[in-house]
Amino acid sequence: MNSWAIYDMANSVYSLCIATAIFPPYYDNLTSVRNAFNEEISRDMVSIFGIQLKNSVVYEYGLSFAFLTIAFLSPILSGIADYTGNKKGFMKFFVYLGSLSCAGLFFFESTYYRYELLQNPNFAPDVTWPILCFVLATIGFSGSFVFYNSYLPEICTPDRFEKLSAKGFAMGYGGSVILLIINLMMIQMPDLFHIASKGEAARIAFLTVGIWWAGISQITFYNLPSTSHRQKVTSHILLNGFRELKRVFHDLKVQSKLRGFLLAFFFLSMGLQTVMFVASLFGKKVLNMPTPKLIITVLLIQLIAIPGSYFFAWSSNKRGNIPTLGMSTIVWIGVCIAAYFTTEHYQFYIIAAVVGFVMGGVQSLCRATFTRLLNREHDTASYYSFYDATEKIAIVLGTLSYGIIDHYYNMRQSVLALMVFFLIAALMLWRIRRVR
Repeated sequence: MNSWAIYDMANSVYSLCIATAIFPPYYDNLTSVRNAFNEEISRDMVSIFGIQLKNSVVYEYGLSFAFLTIAFLSPILSGIADYTGNKKGFMKFFVYLGSLSCAGLFFFESTYYRYELLQNPNFAPDVTWPILCFVLATIGFSGSFVFYNSYLPEICTPDRFEKLSAKGFAMGYGGSVILLIINLMMIQMPDLFHIASKGEAARIAFLTVGIWWAGISQITFYNLPSTSHRQKVTSHILLNGFRELKRVFHDLKVQSKLRGFLLAFFFLSMGLQTVMFVASLFGKKVLNMPTPKLIITVLLIQLIAIPGSYFFAWSSNKRGNIPTLGMSTIVWIGVCIAAYFTTEHYQFYIIAAVVGFVMGGVQSLCRATFTRLLNREHDTASYYSFYDATEKIAIVLGTLSYGIIDHYYNMRQSVLALMVFFLIAALMLWRIRRVR
């Protein structure tokens, strides 16, 4: 079981360093020009496949595309995995895809971008390569979780679902902080590591994420059970995942509690996952926070998330899973309102602390609640594929709506849209009976 939880430590460096702490501000620094006096952005247009858009919108649309891709691929791959019994093999594929893509960001060079931005007022940097690497890393991260989560009911008894799920998230938050601290030291003190510049240190940080992710995953791969039926993959098997999703969808008609939870989980994920992916970009573009402060904010979130995960596991045992999740949605609504009115850096720190406390707990509790509500007569991989597809489609719609509003208005208005998602989730959780 410990080997299973260790994988959270392996891949959490993607969500921490790539999706949150280092890549977003590095990407914004390289593709934005700010006024010398008030630090407001004067130019932030970029080019991708010949199309010019605002840099933050490209980032948000990239997220949407990545999760839309994995939402489509997951049923196909889970269908193959069900028939061949090779869940571990598919998990490895996504791990290596993600880790190599993170390492590929090393070639996102800063010198050329900064020179052209400052010299040419009409220059729109081509971000096709870094966004492609970012999209593939996101697909690797999300795809590996499909098969990783499906191992939970195989390695753990029902009475320990919440505890083991929380342990995984806690190990992920705690372990990934180690690499982030090392990377932060490299970026802030490059001379100490004999690195030429902070930009080069950031690029080396992307490389270390790939090595960490692939390396620590070997512990999980070595110890997880491996079965293979060696059945030939046919067109029937390729489409089996979609048939399984359709069957699960019909099964939900007679499983009202599980159906209600998945609807609430859908809207909760629309808000929660979008917050996780755009929080640092919000701090950078809206509040003009320097990269070191953003990384400190992320560290704060990670460290507070550890006790938060265990608090939510404790609260679920005392009050029940659904009431605890309902309580968290109220907190998320408050976070969105506070973010809309935030103007100072210290206010962002306070919001980050609250986000950190509820973030890990909500994720681990959702996973454990779904596992507890599963119909044991059916193949768990199919249900986890449906769970994962629900989350990925939610992220697509969440990041897409955030990006569209950001494109036509700004990020503050986008935050209010997230509040609506949390409100709907709260209303749906209110209707579900208490789950123990």
